[in-house]
Amino acid sequence: MGVAVGMVEVLGMPPALAVADTMCKAARVTMVGMEKVSSARYTVIVRGDVSEVSLAVEAGVEAAKRVPGDKPLYLSSHVIARPSENLEYVLKSMKPSQAIEKFLV
Repeated sequence: MGVAVGMVEVLGMPPALAVADTMCKAARVTMVGMEKVSSARYTVIVRGDVSEVSLAVEAGVEAAKRVPGDKPLYLSSHVIARPSENLEYVLKSMKPSQAIEKFLV
């Protein structure tokens, strides 16, 4: 199995934390990071086997939808199976730090 990247974008820090926690508990994935996209938008990024990342993203989406708010807090999600090395080189957020790289398969 190739290594995949999964992302869930939400509005606000509370749903971002809920998504990150749920994704890491739902499947065997490694959290690569959480990017602040704008003043309130956050993208949670995980890596792992394609099937595990897909499962984690689905669970993260459901977690984001359960966080109460006056407007929808879930914005988008996506899984990229076997991302190009060029993408990983250019987008530093997709590349895990050296501290967690040893945990990736």
